[in-house]
Amino acid sequence: MSDKINLKGITWNHSRGFVPMVATAQRFSELNPSVEITWEKRSLQQFADFSIQELAQRFDLLVIDHPWAGFAAKTESILPLDTYLTKAYLDDQRVNTVGHSFESYSYDGHQWALPIDAATPVASSRPDLLEKHGFELPESFADLLKLADKGLVAFAGIPIDVLMNFYTFCCSLGEDPCQLEDLIVSRYIGVKALQMYRELASKIHPDNFKRNPIQVYEAMTLGDDLAYCPFAYGYSNYSRNGYARKPLHFHDMISLDGETNLRSTLGGTGLAVSSGSKNIEMAVKYAAYVASPACQQSVFFENGGQPGHLSAWTAPDVNAKSNNFFANTLPALQRAFLRPRYHGHMFFQDHAGDIVRDYLMNGGSELLVLEQMNKLYVESRSLILS
Repeated sequence: MSDKINLKGITWNHSRGFVPMVATAQRFSELNPSVEITWEKRSLQQFADFSIQELAQRFDLLVIDHPWAGFAAKTESILPLDTYLTKAYLDDQRVNTVGHSFESYSYDGHQWALPIDAATPVASSRPDLLEKHGFELPESFADLLKLADKGLVAFAGIPIDVLMNFYTFCCSLGEDPCQLEDLIVSRYIGVKALQMYRELASKIHPDNFKRNPIQVYEAMTLGDDLAYCPFAYGYSNYSRNGYARKPLHFHDMISLDGETNLRSTLGGTGLAVSSGSKNIEMAVKYAAYVASPACQQSVFFENGGQPGHLSAWTAPDVNAKSNNFFANTLPALQRAFLRPRYHGHMFFQDHAGDIVRDYLMNGGSELLVLEQMNKLYVESRSLILS
């Protein structure tokens, strides 16, 4: 018993975040009997907010959000996995990335996590309710507003999701945010993005401003009032038979110009190894197992996971079991915007959403919103050197 290796991991509290980690840990322990892996979970909000430096002091394995990459590089709280994994393994991960997922965990020349889960805001619908109300899937912003006028539209309205969707409007109007050091976005694009977002927000129920994507999908599947969500981080669980009261269908998003679809903001999760782990070799071995194409297509997906390896997204069996969630939404993943990851951006991300959300709920001056965001952005950029 003295030779037993015990690893502890921390992930997020949802069937997509927790169950596949428990399942892969069980299978890995069966293949490596000397290893026991225990997973704990935290809320989705804690997942976005809680410092990985503190978590790395308590856990060997961490499921992380990629905006932490710059912080990880500066604090060295997690391991640069490129110094432990073979070039062939990392090349496979790079070639089979879903959009910018692999790159999202790369920073300062090192790979800080393996992309085990890929996601971006996509559209979802209740086909039965669209048919009942005489609507087809919206293709344009005008179509979307007509649906919203009937009270059939929802989107995630908590601050972090509001900010990500503001990015989406900016990107889709032709300008990626956060490309300059002193300006979040140009005045023209920023004002237009806010005005369009506010026009849509004024037509949705106030309850949506209390909901994250999971809560939106629960509302869409538990009740029969909401037929369409134009953008929320996709959850393949809700497309699988038997998971929810009514399955959702997931799609690519509408177009603003009639030519290109909305460009949303990349999410997903990566598996990292604490630099303080006393069993680094085995922790890295487990991480490599979870991110491997064989595991991603089987144990990981079959236990509620949303894979980060491209081979799983294109696998016929995976799509057959998820009502083509992966094939239908892959184009949105492949063009998704990779948000900033510099040390300090988490500060901006934690506070800027409140500014936009307040404007969406209460109205106000678009120029004042941009001014407040720019001030916060410049302050966050100064943290790079601190």
